[in-house]
Amino acid sequence: MEQCVRCADHQYANTQRDECLLRAASFLAFGDPLGMALACMALCFSMLTAAVLGLFVKHQDTALVKANNRALSYILLISLIFCFLCALLFIGRPNTVTCILQQITFGVVFTVAVSTVLAKTVTVVLAFKATCPGRRMRWLLVSGAPKLLIPICTLIQVSLCGLWLGSSPPFVDTDAHSEHGHIIILCNKGSLTAFYCVLGYLGSLALASFTVAFLARNLPDTFNEAKFLTFSMLVFCSVWLTFLPVYHSAKGKEMVAVEVFSILASGAGLLGCIFAPKCYIILLIPHKMSLHGFRDKRHSSRH
Repeated sequence: MEQCVRCADHQYANTQRDECLLRAASFLAFGDPLGMALACMALCFSMLTAAVLGLFVKHQDTALVKANNRALSYILLISLIFCFLCALLFIGRPNTVTCILQQITFGVVFTVAVSTVLAKTVTVVLAFKATCPGRRMRWLLVSGAPKLLIPICTLIQVSLCGLWLGSSPPFVDTDAHSEHGHIIILCNKGSLTAFYCVLGYLGSLALASFTVAFLARNLPDTFNEAKFLTFSMLVFCSVWLTFLPVYHSAKGKEMVAVEVFSILASGAGLLGCIFAPKCYIILLIPHKMSLHGFRDKRHSSRH
C-alpha cells in the first residue's frame, strides 16, 4: 500500500503527485522587467534631481533662488536624491542587511525631506509676518529657527527606528504558499506596530506641512511658494493613503513593487510640484528671476 509523504517547505509535488520538486526562488530582481523598470526610474529621478540641484547652485545668487530659501532648497534636493536611491534597496535578493536598511533609510530620508518642506512652509509664513509690526516674528526668521525643525523631526524618527531595531527588527522571511512552485523570499517587517509608527509619524509631518501651507496659500505673489508646497503635500499624502490598501492586497514581488512605486511617486511629486515651476522660470523666462520681475508680476496681478 502506497503512503503519501508531505514535501518539504522548499519543495512541491508534481502533477502526478509522485515526486517532490524544488521550488524556484521568487523575488523582485534587477533582471526582471518590473525590477529593471523600477530601477531605471529610480536612477533617472535621482539624476534629474541632481540636475535641478546643479541648476539651483548655478543660479544661487538670483532673486528667485534666494526668495525660496536657498539652503532649505539644497537640503530638500539632496534628501530627494537619497529618497530615489533608497528604492534600489528594495530590488534584488533580500538579505538581513538590506532588510534593515530598506525601512530605516526610507523612514529617515523621507523624514528629512518632509520636515524640510515643513521648514520651508514655516519660513514662508514668517517672511510675510515679519513685515508686520513686532520683533518676535522677525527674530525667528533672522535666527533661522525654522531650520531647527529638520534635526528635531529627524531625531524623533531616528529614535522610533532605534526602538524598532531594538524590539523586533526586520528579517529575511520566506513564503511557500502564495505562489505554486515558487518560494517567495521577502523582508518581514518584524514589528508591524513599529512600521506603522514610522509611517504614521511621516504622515503626521506631511499633514502638518499641508495644513500650514494651505493656510498660507493666499499670501502675496512674491511668497506664493506656499501654493506649490500645498499641492506637493497633497500629492504626497494621496500616494501613501493609496499605498496602504494596495500594499495589503498584493503578494510576493508585486507587494515590493507597490512599495517601490510609492516611494518613487511621492518623491517625484515633491520634486515636480515644488521645483518644476522654478526650473521653468530659470530656463525659459529668466527675466522674471530678478526683483524687478517680481515687482512687475505683482503690479500686473493688481491690475
